[in-house]
Amino acid sequence: MKRVVVVYELPSNPAEFERHYRDVHIPLVKKMPNLVALEASISGSTSAPQEWHTVAIMTFRNQAELDESLASPEGIAAVEDVSRFATGGCRIFTCEFESF
Repeated sequence: MKRVVVVYELPSNPAEFERHYRDVHIPLVKKMPNLVALEASISGSTSAPQEWHTVAIMTFRNQAELDESLASPEGIAAVEDVSRFATGGCRIFTCEFESF
């Protein structure tokens, strides 16, 4: 399985980030073709200092389906939406996971 891991840095307004992420961004991502699974850890409330706010993992069957998804109108809309709420920036990794 091919996975896209997105690490969102600390936003300037965590409450607004979380509202937009849950109400706008997740529905956009869920419309992307070939998406097998979407998981996220939103760490908005913690007493420990940290460098990241949210980690999301999108799963696709293979690289070809990921590429097709990102090139689709739905994929383009989801990617363009990131700049509307990720005020702290984000890091994106693509990984091939193995089960052991």
